[in-house]
Amino acid sequence: MQYTYLGRTGLQVSRITLGTMNFGELTNEADSFKIMDEAIDQGINFFDTADVYGGPQSPDMEKGFGTSEEIIGRWLAQGGRRDKIILATKVYQPMDTGVNDRRLSAYHIKRACEASLKRLKTDHIDIYQMHHIDRQTPWEEIWQAMEQLIREGKITYVGSSNFAGWDIATAQCSANARHQLGLVSEQSLYNLTQRSIELEVIPALRHFGIGLIPWSPIGMGVLGGVLRKLKEGRRATPNLQQQIQKLHPQLEAYETLCAELGESPALVALAWLLHQPAVTSVISGVRTLEQLQENIKALDIQLSVETLAKLDEIWPPCGEAPQAYAW
Repeated sequence: MQYTYLGRTGLQVSRITLGTMNFGELTNEADSFKIMDEAIDQGINFFDTADVYGGPQSPDMEKGFGTSEEIIGRWLAQGGRRDKIILATKVYQPMDTGVNDRRLSAYHIKRACEASLKRLKTDHIDIYQMHHIDRQTPWEEIWQAMEQLIREGKITYVGSSNFAGWDIATAQCSANARHQLGLVSEQSLYNLTQRSIELEVIPALRHFGIGLIPWSPIGMGVLGGVLRKLKEGRRATPNLQQQIQKLHPQLEAYETLCAELGESPALVALAWLLHQPAVTSVISGVRTLEQLQENIKALDIQLSVETLAKLDEIWPPCGEAPQAYAW
């Protein structure tokens, strides 16, 4: 396993992050345990979850959210595991139907953290991530709540997810004014088909020394060899079919290039992210043990300068603002 520092911190994390969104919904508890055991055996020390993972992510639907944390908690309760992992979870999404059972008020952050600790069966969360920006709650309130949790030893670091470059800069400047470390990581949608964060998010992360943790590295399956799978008789969801139709010429060129490299499209997509200087660790949100074992192989793939240039031809970069659209 390869390790790197998380942003400007002294914390070292594996370059593959185990994503547990499927635990409890698409992956049962027994298989989830096997996946986490294998992750540890393979040297993965970075586990990511969220309070809403494990089922429909709304309290208005059949309950299931929180299940992923509960499964991780029961796995940790077996003993000998907690000190082997960097555990990250998230706060923001609705956890009940009350008006204050969501977002980033100090009231909700405190209650949500305590609920996550109970489900995870641990006394601390290593990285507590804001799942989305809350444009109604002032940063003074958010940072005060996070600082209190740090003082109490319930969390160690604070991260963000799905923040714009403006949000990252605002959050970090507010933290700096309070003489606090602020954000250490940002989880963003980033893959060959979705490169818009290159415009402003990545420059902001680089400026403030914040680690980037991409989610959806194979674009919800689009970069997983979807054209070949369709020829083999696999079915695609309506949303995936729409994406295939929109990106068909690029997907043909991409899968042809991957075949020339002798690598699966999914592994090339993961390897491309691992070659991006801004990327700290890539989330591998697997459903099965075999998928985890396969994804780890991306660490061994070295993409040449020529190959990276060909990938940029197929999936053009966005450039950085304002050079991308002005002088």
